[in-house]
Amino acid sequence: MSDVGSRSDRTWLVALAASLWGLSALWRGPLAAQFPSVAIVFWEHLVLTLLVLPWLVPAVRRVLAASRRTQAAVLVIGAGSSALATVLFTLAFAVGDPITPQVLQKLQPLLALALAALLLGERLRRSYLFFLLPALVGSWLLTFADPLGVSVASAQAALLAVGAAALWGAGTVLGRLASAELSFKDLTALRFSIGLATLAVVAGATGTPLALSWSAAPQVVLLALLPGLLALVLYYLALGRTPASRATLAELAFPLTAALVGVVAFGSRPEASQWLGVAIVLVTVVSLSLHEQRAARPVVVAQTRVPVPR
Repeated sequence: MSDVGSRSDRTWLVALAASLWGLSALWRGPLAAQFPSVAIVFWEHLVLTLLVLPWLVPAVRRVLAASRRTQAAVLVIGAGSSALATVLFTLAFAVGDPITPQVLQKLQPLLALALAALLLGERLRRSYLFFLLPALVGSWLLTFADPLGVSVASAQAALLAVGAAALWGAGTVLGRLASAELSFKDLTALRFSIGLATLAVVAGATGTPLALSWSAAPQVVLLALLPGLLALVLYYLALGRTPASRATLAELAFPLTAALVGVVAFGSRPEASQWLGVAIVLVTVVSLSLHEQRAARPVVVAQTRVPVPR
């Protein structure tokens, strides 16, 4: 990366994008309490697809001309990392609290490294365990108010959130693979449109009603605009002019905003052990990122490594 001067540094923009991700619970939580998750995510993807429609036709042309491997990656990104992951994330709000699903998304870097080893043939060193084990302990403390008394509801919410994080991590890994032939605009347009088609098929196959009340429309639009498209665009605009070490720290605005929203807007009152879990997860992820940027022997042996967004 070239030297980034203070005048062109966009660390603040990374923090703004991360803060927008943290606002998701304001709209996703209330919607999840009233409507099926598939319906919420379907309309969210419809709005997103309409917003990126000018990018879609050129993207389809380029993906049809791309390799089979890239085409397969794009299908998995759209159907799995966009549609299914967001449904799981929304379900986690329906059965859990407004803070845990969002903070658990910070496990994505660890999951993405493991998936990169599995899908791209990259090699993980044993030092990966020094980051994985504390992250698992922190996630356990965060998820369960009584770490020794696990309820079915809290375990279900955690599994849904981690499943979403794994699928988003897979999307990051496969997006790196597909970016050799497709641009960010192409991947974004294909991600949302394939996700929309997948959700329509799932709704039809399961008989899930897609109708939402008109009163829900503003929440769906805000969900698609702010923590959806705007946050994603701002994040990628900022990365080119933000040192990776600063971007990693700026991304902490995501779980901090999520925690603030949970406490202020929804009256959530996490236990002391849960706050400890939050701290362990965040410290572990930041340490992993800094280690990968500075260490002579990084955890993952790869030709290139990319930041892992939400």
